[in-house]
Amino acid sequence: MKRVLLLLPASGYRNDDFLAAARRLGVEIVAAANYCRRLAPVWGLAPIMALPFDRPRAAVATVLCEMTALPDAVLAVDDSGVELAAMLSERLGLPGNRVEAVRRVRDKLAFRQLLQAREFSHPAFQHLSYGEDVGELPAGLKFPVVVKARRLSASRGVIRADDTRALLRAVRRVRAIQLRADRDAAQLGIVIEEFIPGREYALEGSLRGGELTVLALFDKPDPLDGPFFEETLYVTPSRLPRAPQDEIRQEVARACRAAGLVSGPVHAEVRVNEQGVWILEIAARSIGGLCARVFDHLLGTSLEERILRQAVGEALPAPTLTGGAAAGVMMIPIPRRGIYRGLEGLEAAQSVPGITGLTMTVARGQLIAPPPEGASYLGFIFCRAASPAEAERALRAAHARLRIDIVSEHPLSPAAGTA
Repeated sequence: MKRVLLLLPASGYRNDDFLAAARRLGVEIVAAANYCRRLAPVWGLAPIMALPFDRPRAAVATVLCEMTALPDAVLAVDDSGVELAAMLSERLGLPGNRVEAVRRVRDKLAFRQLLQAREFSHPAFQHLSYGEDVGELPAGLKFPVVVKARRLSASRGVIRADDTRALLRAVRRVRAIQLRADRDAAQLGIVIEEFIPGREYALEGSLRGGELTVLALFDKPDPLDGPFFEETLYVTPSRLPRAPQDEIRQEVARACRAAGLVSGPVHAEVRVNEQGVWILEIAARSIGGLCARVFDHLLGTSLEERILRQAVGEALPAPTLTGGAAAGVMMIPIPRRGIYRGLEGLEAAQSVPGITGLTMTVARGQLIAPPPEGASYLGFIFCRAASPAEAERALRAAHARLRIDIVSEHPLSPAAGTA
């Protein structure tokens, strides 16, 4: 039986989907996680279940002490564990991407520098160190600009600024977000880059021997112009003409080669305008959240099964389109910060023609926030349809039937202010 060391983030959306895929394939999973190192012993968990994913060198030492048998592969479920997975693969002599390549694409500054050096289309950008003041727009840039934390994902710590006052606010806010979320925030600093106009698209693919296979190209029908960049709709197949689709594939493949990525899943975000294709980012992992469930329809199997098959060296089945000709997913947006208390209209949303599933991933009583502070969603709506336009309409119609109940974090009591 093949064995995979699987890095499961404690708050990950897809842990159960990967574990279910492993059971279907007969793959043994050795689970590792990043639960609190103080609480894990109280819960009776082994040290391997309390790995500091953000301190991969320390985590590697723990894994090497705890592992009793060599795995056939190491996989990370999401972005938080990809560097650790690469480091473990190198130490254990297993195939995979080199650590330097994974670090390069995770770091927005390093990736911009790579694009610049290899003559890709890229926005003008500047690095702002942690203690550096920004009294005005850095030289070489023009408004509008986007201020970005260097290693956060899911639109966290990304803010557009259209003038100097907005820039000062954005820098302060992004720094505060990064300080809370990244252990190395003070050493990293932030990135300021010119805003790229155009529509966004997402490419989901996989690398084998450095060759890119495109599994899907998603339209993002909602304009992502800021000031914040919360993603909502993904619809495939893309309605772009064939020529720009081919250009996206070629540019993503070229960027993967430039970065040194050679194997495993790839998720790329791009913008397209009259000047061509602009790569925003490439991640050495698969699509986030529960969005991967759309591939049950697109591939005739789950994306997690495909990733596990490739990791252990098994043959990959040819993608098989089943059912309707188009598919889509909505990451249900969070309308405002507060305490989630529930929703109405679930059955009405599920009854929209074409809707195949609606999963809420937020718990009652949970504090939630949209980007740029938040990095989660209320849930996910899935659909199949005869065309991309019909898929988009179905997702919007289902979302319109939901009524989300969110209350303030600190509601005033009726007696507040009285003696």
